[in-house]
Amino acid sequence: MLLSGCSEKTTPPPRVYAMGDKAAVGPVLYTVFETQWLTHLGVPPDEKVPQNRFFLVRIGAVNGGGSDTMLPSMTLEDDKGQSYSEVTTDVGAPQWLGVLRSVHPADSTTGNIVFDCPPAHYTLHINDDLTGRSAIVDIPLTFNSESSELPLPPKK
Repeated sequence: MLLSGCSEKTTPPPRVYAMGDKAAVGPVLYTVFETQWLTHLGVPPDEKVPQNRFFLVRIGAVNGGGSDTMLPSMTLEDDKGQSYSEVTTDVGAPQWLGVLRSVHPADSTTGNIVFDCPPAHYTLHINDDLTGRSAIVDIPLTFNSESSELPLPPKK
């Protein structure tokens, strides 16, 4: 009994989720829907070119709490431990969630968060500073190619 009174309250380690799973962090449920790698955004002369590649991560967030909540900034970490923060300026990404992201109770938001990083396997780290809880979403390296459909050759 004496030992239980002296123990420190520890936060459990973050749970690792797969893309598409609902990740609970505090009162918010996050879902990573899809990713996209881009070499640039926009068209000249207003084209934005990243140092590495733009990595768009489309997420959804549902606030299950009883008050407005701010979504935290998120970070990517590669297999070597290198971290990448979100791009904090508007680079013209479609459906960009922005930097300040407030969600009302029982409401949701969906959009892209943007990173400038080299193509690799990443984990997305979501940390709730108010509760001290966090989650990790595993994001495999994939390249989605948009291919236009070519007509089939005529049958002989």
